[in-house]
Amino acid sequence: MATKRELSQLVKLYRDHTHLFQYFQEGVISALRLDPKLNTDPLPIIHSIKTRLKDPDHLADKIKRKEAEGRLITKDNLFNEITDLAGVRILHLHQAQAKPIHDFIMEKVNGHEWYLAEKPVAYSWDPDSTDFFKALGLKVKLKPSHYTSIHYVIRPKKGAQAACEIQVRTLFEEIWGEIDHSVNYPTATNNPATKEQLRVLSKLVSTGTRLVDSIFKLHG
Repeated sequence: MATKRELSQLVKLYRDHTHLFQYFQEGVISALRLDPKLNTDPLPIIHSIKTRLKDPDHLADKIKRKEAEGRLITKDNLFNEITDLAGVRILHLHQAQAKPIHDFIMEKVNGHEWYLAEKPVAYSWDPDSTDFFKALGLKVKLKPSHYTSIHYVIRPKKGAQAACEIQVRTLFEEIWGEIDHSVNYPTATNNPATKEQLRVLSKLVSTGTRLVDSIFKLHG
């Protein structure tokens, strides 16, 4: 377990390199916002984009959680072990829109503009969504909280320090995620009733997403 001094040194290392993460993050945002296939009116694929850089004050807590899981974090592996220091969240209206977003990301990877640092993962508990994600070639994982989102971790090139986590989800899923984050971050709730209500809300969100999918299928 890292000492208080070692944690301070790791946080300082991130502070000293934050500009690299921000620079890469802004390039990712620009690529997404300027691509005409994803942003053509009257109904663009991308509804909105949210961004964040991890607060250095929260990094120490993240390192402690990683080490509690048995991962040793050092100055030599910090940027390999913690891959969500920069984040971009892409929001869209209905599930089918995830495919062109996925295709865009993979085109960048296959064109060697971005490097895929980890195999993309889709978190889902819904069987229909699981089938959809698997058809995209995504690995599907289940979280007990019923969290739903697609995660990509990219770097500008292999071996680069900077990484950016891209999350892709519907607006309904974003509502659930924001509420879950409010009650479970940085410390997870121990209230069983709250946990159960979040699971119920996740099912309602899934129902809403399916209804939106149906509306757009009928709309053509």
